[in-house]
Amino acid sequence: MNDSVKSPSASHPVAARGSLYRAAIVGAASLKGKEVAEMLNERNFPAADIRLLDDDESMGQLEAMGDEISFIQRVRAEQFDNVDFTFFASDEETTRKNWKDARDAGSAIIDLSAALENEAGASVRSLWVERERRRIPAPDLQPGPCVAAHPVAVTLALLLLRATKAGAIRRAVSTIFEPASEHGQRGMDELHQQTVNLLSFQTLPKDVYDAQVAFNMIARYGQKSQPSLDSVEARISRHYQKIAGDAAPRLSLMLLQAPIFHGHALAVFLEMEGAVDVQALSQGLAGDHVVIPGVDEDSPSNVSSAGQADIQLAIKPDPAQPNGVWLWAAADNLRIAALTAVECAESMAATRPTGKIQ
Repeated sequence: MNDSVKSPSASHPVAARGSLYRAAIVGAASLKGKEVAEMLNERNFPAADIRLLDDDESMGQLEAMGDEISFIQRVRAEQFDNVDFTFFASDEETTRKNWKDARDAGSAIIDLSAALENEAGASVRSLWVERERRRIPAPDLQPGPCVAAHPVAVTLALLLLRATKAGAIRRAVSTIFEPASEHGQRGMDELHQQTVNLLSFQTLPKDVYDAQVAFNMIARYGQKSQPSLDSVEARISRHYQKIAGDAAPRLSLMLLQAPIFHGHALAVFLEMEGAVDVQALSQGLAGDHVVIPGVDEDSPSNVSSAGQADIQLAIKPDPAQPNGVWLWAAADNLRIAALTAVECAESMAATRPTGKIQ
């Protein structure tokens, strides 16, 4: 999670900000929900009211909104009345159960759970990639659900689109290391408890993964675990294709569960049409949202990327192939997911009239 200094509260008095929006976060107690709340605050999203909603288990829990404290309330249909933007940061089941209530109340839908990508009118979006492609869709007066692209798909699309500036890509292959935080707090807690129990020779809890993930690397969860690694891998591939476009390099990928708590790490192999010019490739890859540390700085890792909004990247030529190069990237999965979602809402704000709040 981000520990940086935060800007003033996102819950602004109406008199101080004029005509503002109302927003709601479903799954406000989740890791993604908390990150969305922080991102709304940091980007000074023009909201006079942000409703924190979650299941009964989290009801009444206190959460910080900038310099204010808010209560988490139960998700009910009436909670969406007069709400302009609803962020669904919970699990897929909760999103499917409640999103139509928000839509019918007139709210724009931003989905971080990917439950709605097959709904009519839904679009998978990343403003980072849209700006890179210079293809930002025109505002839609009646937009369907906006699905925030998977953070790995965003990372891969941005890197591969920029890499093409240095030459044509013949082949692209990526191995992705999945952190426990993609399974929320329960996933992190189970990894922690498995680690503790292994060191004390006790039985391992397997409610989330149905497999040992502590001190282990796996390509498949147990049969009782949902979602499966294969389904997440397929989602990343779909989202990459949707946001990068048909002209982007074709990508082969494999997703592994790593015994890490937070942050994605990716190894990407690129086979270029010609010999690799590392300097030209570095210049093409660097820019907005991508940081390439110097030789005297720490190499990218899931630890160094925690709390950062940029992708950290290292480049290494393949000694066996003059046309080959390796990219090693690390990124804060929750941070990029939240930023993607909030930027989607910002892009939709142009079509939403303000001044409804009394």
